[in-house]
Amino acid sequence: MPTEVSLLAEVPLFALLDQEERQALSLMLKHERYPKGATIFSYGDSGDRLFILSEGKVEIFVDSLEGHRIPLAEIVRGDVFGEISLFDGGPRTASALATEETEALTLDRNGLLHLVSKHPHAALDLLTATGSRLRKTDEMLRSRVTRNVNEVVEQRLTLGDHIADRVASFGGSWTFIFLFFGFLVAWVLVNSVFLASDSFDPYPYILLNLFLSMVAAMQAPVIMMSQNRHTTKDRLMADLDYQVNLKAELGS
Repeated sequence: MPTEVSLLAEVPLFALLDQEERQALSLMLKHERYPKGATIFSYGDSGDRLFILSEGKVEIFVDSLEGHRIPLAEIVRGDVFGEISLFDGGPRTASALATEETEALTLDRNGLLHLVSKHPHAALDLLTATGSRLRKTDEMLRSRVTRNVNEVVEQRLTLGDHIADRVASFGGSWTFIFLFFGFLVAWVLVNSVFLASDSFDPYPYILLNLFLSMVAAMQAPVIMMSQNRHTTKDRLMADLDYQVNLKAELGS
């Protein structure tokens, strides 16, 4: 019991309780242990209790429709979590995963009602803690969705990616078309007119065809590399759009 009472003194939610009140509250708590990697509760589960973390760490997260995990908060010693579903009796709005060997104290709805009826100020503390959690979640989502997709893609590019993009950009420009057309015309004129009697690549220009084949063989995979990155960029934009919609739903 002394351990539970000392822990309650560290929890902002119960900071205004005196020693006697904390001792009374400690009698309502139950111990729970979770191994690393254990799911404490999942999105949609019934919310029948709140948790006070005494040891370890817990990650609160939601899964996107694409199966991506979106972390909302990291819970450490003295933090309270799982309180929202306990308030309204609705399903869990997120999932909780033990990222370390974890111990927690739990308080069910009857114990919470008993606490609030005897100590109304605890209800205000609980609302304050919940509001703080919502503010952190809102700020986290805002920072995730306001990223510039071009900046994110640019940060991920390697030197080879930059070279491939430059080559693909130049190879698909009018400048390249005019220069290449001029080169072909010059090659034909040199070998058919100026050096007609002693040309190094007479008609049908076999050496020129060899060079053209080599250029095409090198240019094709470079262009495909650039196109693959555009596909990745489109997926990233779609993911950011999803996060914008998620933030809007959470804020509504």
